[in-house]
Amino acid sequence: MLNKNQTAEQAVKQIVIVGGGTAGWLTACVLAAEFQLSDDFSLTVVESPDTPTIGVGEGTWPSMRSTLKKIGINEAEFLRRCQGSLKQGTFFRDWLHGKGESYYHPFSTPIGYSEANLAEVWLESDQPEQSFAHTVTPQCRICDEAGTAKQLGIPDYAYALNYGYHLDAVAFAAMLTERAVAGLGVTHIVGHIDGVLCDSEGYIETLKTTNGQTVSGDLFIDCSGFSGLLVEQHYNIPLKSVGSILFNDRALATQVSYPSSDAKIKSTTWASAQTAGWVWDIGLRERRGVGYVYSSAHTEPSAAERVLEDYLRNETAHTKEKATYNTPRLLSFQPGYRETFWYKNCVAMGMAAGFVEPLEASALVLVELGARALADRFPATRAAMAIQADRYNREFTARWEHIVEFLKLHYLLSKREDSDYWRDHRQETTIPKTLQARLLLWQSEIPWHGEDQRADELFPSASYQYVLMGMGFKTQRTQIPRRRMHQQRSQSHELFRDVQQQAQRMSQHLPSNRRLLSDLLHRDFATL
Repeated sequence: MLNKNQTAEQAVKQIVIVGGGTAGWLTACVLAAEFQLSDDFSLTVVESPDTPTIGVGEGTWPSMRSTLKKIGINEAEFLRRCQGSLKQGTFFRDWLHGKGESYYHPFSTPIGYSEANLAEVWLESDQPEQSFAHTVTPQCRICDEAGTAKQLGIPDYAYALNYGYHLDAVAFAAMLTERAVAGLGVTHIVGHIDGVLCDSEGYIETLKTTNGQTVSGDLFIDCSGFSGLLVEQHYNIPLKSVGSILFNDRALATQVSYPSSDAKIKSTTWASAQTAGWVWDIGLRERRGVGYVYSSAHTEPSAAERVLEDYLRNETAHTKEKATYNTPRLLSFQPGYRETFWYKNCVAMGMAAGFVEPLEASALVLVELGARALADRFPATRAAMAIQADRYNREFTARWEHIVEFLKLHYLLSKREDSDYWRDHRQETTIPKTLQARLLLWQSEIPWHGEDQRADELFPSASYQYVLMGMGFKTQRTQIPRRRMHQQRSQSHELFRDVQQQAQRMSQHLPSNRRLLSDLLHRDFATL
């Protein structure tokens, strides 16, 4: 038996991931691509044979491109196998007054963003000719036209406009499984876990499965979804609820066919506000993923079903052939995140770490960031583990707080008066104090790149600009005579013209999402 000093110096050589799905296998691939796996340094995924992938989060951030490239996945094959399409941001409808208004949150930052705060100049016009996002980036025009972000025939992951993906989560998990096991040396064990054995200090040593297997490890990653098999059921680490800030706790999800084989594929996630939530609409290659996420405290199940049915009927009312869809699945969740993500030698990842709602598609990017942070700060010994755990917990608590605040911003800026749902979101008691302070600051100073604390911010200041300007946020004209303003006005108008010229050129040369995916589908794999 090891004494305390020996335990502290014990090397961390065996990683065990509990749970498969997108979170488990994406984490496995990121770590396996970072480390050279062998008999002396192993990574094992223990996956239940009958736990389905939830598959709600079918949207990714642009960071997924570098993740896929690093783990060695061919982009064209990924798009073909995972029903993938290129996503260029989010399109919001009816969030302001519920009367047909709309705006984009694109993945491209405003042109010349580090040199000029274009929002300041755009706001000087009482009646701008077009929306802020259309004024500062050509990406919005391409999205209006269901265009894609890259030209035909260019290499994997190259692009004209920044993009992420829409994907089939079940197919993606299967592809990641294949890559991890066959290509990166990950061990795959299928079985139910029914026992967790710890040492005298409470660190997990082994897991036992119902088929009699024993799996030993030094570091355990809980990717078991909402059940939180290790972090919650074993260690009793509670969720920090954010239900008093973000009210949504239910979702109805379905898959919708296209009315025709040549139907347009949306280049953005569509988020359409409703009386007690919002409907997501995601365009894949051969189907759409559609769902209504809502607050059970503000509507009845039957009313939620009618909202989704009305949306689907209205979206296909103008087509000759009617789209068909599956019976919607009801998903329930408690919006929140773990009070501690890394406890002793157990790290919660994916939905085991937390979930708030699918707005702005933060679920998969948190898995990417979590796995990368773990790889970058991997503890060599038990003694180093506690130090790295503390750093990890502080970082991801801050990230979750940031996500909650950014999502809340969409709701509190709304001026809808058609339901208590929207009025309640504007109650001061539901708005985090830090967000209240930022809103006060933004009354006279539009957020700009200097506010960004990290290079890998999930929602940098540009994202705040798109939402604030898109939702009609009004600022008081500053009385501080800044030298930069005179120069910015001249520079900004040049940049505005450049955006329109770029948009015109890209409109002529970039294919539609449908055309790009059709081209990939029919190309010979040998040439990829």
